[in-house]
Amino acid sequence: MLKILVALAAIIVALPAAAQKDRLVLGQVLEPPHLDPTAGTAAAIREVLYANVLEGLTRIDEKSEVRPQLAKSWTVSPDGRTYTFKLKEGVTFHDGTPFSSADVKFSFERAAAPDSTNALKALIFSGIEAVETPDPATAVVRLKQPNALLLYFLGWADASIFSPKTAAETKTKPVGTGPFKFVRWVKGDRIELERYDAYKGDKPALKTVVMRYIPDPSAAAAAVLSGDVDAFPNFPAPEALPQFRNDPRFTVKIGATEGETILAMNNGRKPFDDIRVRRAVAHAIDRKALIEGIYAGQVAATPIGSHFSPIHPAYVDLTGMYPHDVAEAKALLKEAGYGDGLSVTLKLPPPTYARRGGEILAQQLAAVGIKVSIEPVQFPQWLENVFRNKDYDLTVISHTEPLDIDIYSRPTYYFNYKNPRFNAIIEKVKETPDEAERNKLYAEAQRILAEDCVNGFLFQLPKIGIWNKDLTGLWENSPIQANDVTKVAWRR
Repeated sequence: MLKILVALAAIIVALPAAAQKDRLVLGQVLEPPHLDPTAGTAAAIREVLYANVLEGLTRIDEKSEVRPQLAKSWTVSPDGRTYTFKLKEGVTFHDGTPFSSADVKFSFERAAAPDSTNALKALIFSGIEAVETPDPATAVVRLKQPNALLLYFLGWADASIFSPKTAAETKTKPVGTGPFKFVRWVKGDRIELERYDAYKGDKPALKTVVMRYIPDPSAAAAAVLSGDVDAFPNFPAPEALPQFRNDPRFTVKIGATEGETILAMNNGRKPFDDIRVRRAVAHAIDRKALIEGIYAGQVAATPIGSHFSPIHPAYVDLTGMYPHDVAEAKALLKEAGYGDGLSVTLKLPPPTYARRGGEILAQQLAAVGIKVSIEPVQFPQWLENVFRNKDYDLTVISHTEPLDIDIYSRPTYYFNYKNPRFNAIIEKVKETPDEAERNKLYAEAQRILAEDCVNGFLFQLPKIGIWNKDLTGLWENSPIQANDVTKVAWRR
């Protein structure tokens, strides 16, 4: 009898460890405002859903390459205006509804509708002339003009495919075709996903995934150290890195993202409607000291001089255009009529780079005569007041969308920047199929933004990842806004 009890006790003790092998708790800083990536720009939405729950015709992999997803293959007409997609067959949505070309037509027309707020509306969806469905496994997309980047943009979460039956409920209950299905959202705490066993494709090793929201850096570090969180792909406490690097239980990876971190200036509001003031701000910024202060000397983030990723072949290093120069900044302010200084407000969302960076930037601006009043805001407030209503002077934010220099051509974007020459270049990019020629255009666009000093361009956001050493399959780099867990597994 004693032997039986000992054996039972051993089984009971072993159960939690065994259960852990198909469960993942992933830490995140920002909680999404809702769960529809086609109706909001917040990266936190995509970090939950991209590739995990929702899928598009194509997808972007960790190397930033376009891969087939719901489309298994495609052909492009010689004039670049007609794309014929052959779709995967036997695919179902999580409610059991079969996927077909009709869903592609519905999703693209939904994204192009007059009331759509889809971030890709202007880039691709408004340029679609028609979507034809000759059979359930074929979707034909006809464009008004060639768009050389169509396949790449179709790999964004903004181009996710929905069923007409459930699309309207996506903000609170997303239903997709991915390997995981949405289970529940406990506001202020976590989002839970569960493996979709009817998934048509490679089945994930994980059965359940919990996305836990921990905005406080100290609490995030404690949660990982205690094992309450298995992985933190965007770890918010860089000062704690030495402890994790010296602990054999953890893997620490410093990767790259597409996040251009900027001190955004409201070009449509005084004093930032004056280029001399914007250039004074640029000269006041000491990027080296800023990066050192934010990351406690633990991470070497790459400085940028325009809105473009240093890992892209079209990148131009323009950091030398506005070197740190207090005297020049003061002279520009005096020339603009602010010789006695000026006062502005800096609204800061929760991420570490923004809150810590904002404090340092305020000190640097004060040194040239710009008094900064800091206003911490939660991310929903930031989206409502800064992003939507343009009610701000300055803000610090990282734009993590890939290849997103086009945002400066959007007429109602929160920078309030307008330059017809820049807009024309962005339009030409879409019509240029040759990569080398596109890269020349991107270089010209970068120079225009730097010359106009639209924003204070700071650095490329690094990706600080910490996770249990027994985990495999987590992305080291983030070429797209995603916490893709489809290939994550525990070592047995």
